[in-house]
Amino acid sequence: MQAKWLVAAVAAMVAGSVYAADVQVSNAWARPTMPAQPVGAAYVTLTSAANAELVKVGSPVARKVELHTMTMKDGMMEMREIASLPLPAGKAVTLQPGGNHIMLIDLSKPLRVGDHVPLHLTVKQAGGKLVELDADAVVAEKAPGGQMRMDHGHDMNGAMDPHMKMQ
Repeated sequence: MQAKWLVAAVAAMVAGSVYAADVQVSNAWARPTMPAQPVGAAYVTLTSAANAELVKVGSPVARKVELHTMTMKDGMMEMREIASLPLPAGKAVTLQPGGNHIMLIDLSKPLRVGDHVPLHLTVKQAGGKLVELDADAVVAEKAPGGQMRMDHGHDMNGAMDPHMKMQ
């Protein structure tokens, strides 16, 4: 009789995990930073089985974490915070340099190639249910699979590019 209860309990836990697994996180990575650079960026690919939205990201390596987007306006690259990021059903949404990304603000230490950046993502599913996901972003010069990194508006000393406008 106890074995049946144990099987039922394990089945209930697995069912909860499968529901959370409706959103897949892959290709998590972060760019290395210069020694005194206070901000960094991380990127992931998210695929949701149903319409959802990424509403929050956190990380212990930064005092503050924001979702950002970059767009061109009047020949100037603009970067601004966004409240959420839509995840259309069945479509991979890739956060990448030069587009949507995770901004790590007030880093506790520089990000060096090979370091790991824990990311805690909150996804809002249909009906308002919040799903918590964890990802491990590896610090690398380029994305997994060989994509070359693009400039994120900083020169090699961490100073902002004069052609970039922060909002």
